Amino acid sequence: MNAQEKHFRRFLIIWSGQLFSAIGSGLTAFALGVFVFQKTQSATSYSLVILFSFLPTFILLPFGGVLADRLERKKMMIVGDAGAITGILFILLVMLWGSLDLWHIYLGVAISSVFAAIHNPAYKAAVTDLVTEKLYSQASGLIQLAGSAQYLISPIAAGFLISFFDIKVVLIIDILTFLFAVAVMFMIAKQDAVTPKHERQRFFHDINDAFQYLLSQKGVLWLVLLTSMVCFFIALFQSLFGPMMLTLTDSKTLGIALSVSASGMLVSSLFIGIYGINKSKVFSLSLSLALAGLFYALVGLSTTVLLIIIFCFLFFCTLPFVNTTLEVLIRKNIDNQKQGRVWSLVYAISQVGYILAFGSAGFLADHLFNPLFYPDGALSQTAGIIIGIGQGRGIGFLFFLSGLLVSILALIIGRVQQIRALEQTISNSIT
Repeated sequence: MNAQEKHFRRFLIIWSGQLFSAIGSGLTAFALGVFVFQKTQSATSYSLVILFSFLPTFILLPFGGVLADRLERKKMMIVGDAGAITGILFILLVMLWGSLDLWHIYLGVAISSVFAAIHNPAYKAAVTDLVTEKLYSQASGLIQLAGSAQYLISPIAAGFLISFFDIKVVLIIDILTFLFAVAVMFMIAKQDAVTPKHERQRFFHDINDAFQYLLSQKGVLWLVLLTSMVCFFIALFQSLFGPMMLTLTDSKTLGIALSVSASGMLVSSLFIGIYGINKSKVFSLSLSLALAGLFYALVGLSTTVLLIIIFCFLFFCTLPFVNTTLEVLIRKNIDNQKQGRVWSLVYAISQVGYILAFGSAGFLADHLFNPLFYPDGALSQTAGIIIGIGQGRGIGFLFFLSGLLVSILALIIGRVQQIRALEQTISNSIT
């Protein structure tokens, strides 16, 4: 076995641990969301679980990235996985004591999220330590596959588990998957304790440099700001799809719906991997985003579970086209030596939309849109005739409006001259 094969084998061992860990995390995320909504019937409580599981990672991720360039990455992954166990274990112990409140769940998922900020950058950066440049694409593909497992496998598995077992069983399974990942990392770290030397960089200087550079790239800046707005509407969908579906069906069907819907991303990703995107990237972005908005709106209009699943599947089919064209347009218009720091800033700005949505989705559903569609609500005799009335139909109407706004943003993206100019840069680089 040559050195390249040996290192890739080590990567595969680590990847297997992370695959099981991702599935376990997906099980817990789904189960806790369903558990909270069934206890409270509140979309606000449901969306706050998502917010607290996302916000600490978002805030700390840039610092985790700096640490990943300065510390032993495998040890950081061990700390991250082991720390994530403490958050889940905290929730499990409080449940066993029989005095669980919502804040216990919020605190537990927040603790796990803090350690995810340590783990995730180290995991992504460790690829350069573990595999040769020739195998970067294979390793990246496997990492994306493991990440998607929590959307493809976890929802349907968790839906069945909580239908037949107590939620504590799901939490225990998640803890076991983290322990497996930690054990794998201990084994690899023991075999290979060589730490690559990384250049120490001035964190705040690099952030300022990236910010000034992004301001100078008007087309990229426009694209990032509009992407942040799109992320807001996608995060609304992520926050409120579960509460809407649970007013129409049970948790097992919700799990099936999420898994089938997420498989749309897998289908499109495979298509792009085989055939690529040969059309104009701006046109492809605008078209795929407009279709995403259309299917998003149709999800909100329907009360038939099968139709909702079909429209969700089509909605998820469009997302890889959106993500791929966005990445190409941005990547091809950023100097290679500034890619790392600028991408960190792009990620931070675009994810602001997620934070705003996770923080406001529950309020919008519980206190603004759902009351409009109660039997005596202001829209029950108008829009309610089309999309139905009762609990959850306000969320459907919100989805309908959000889908329309996403389609409008798609048209704007296709018309902004600075964004269309990014296409010319790509054409010049090819010729």
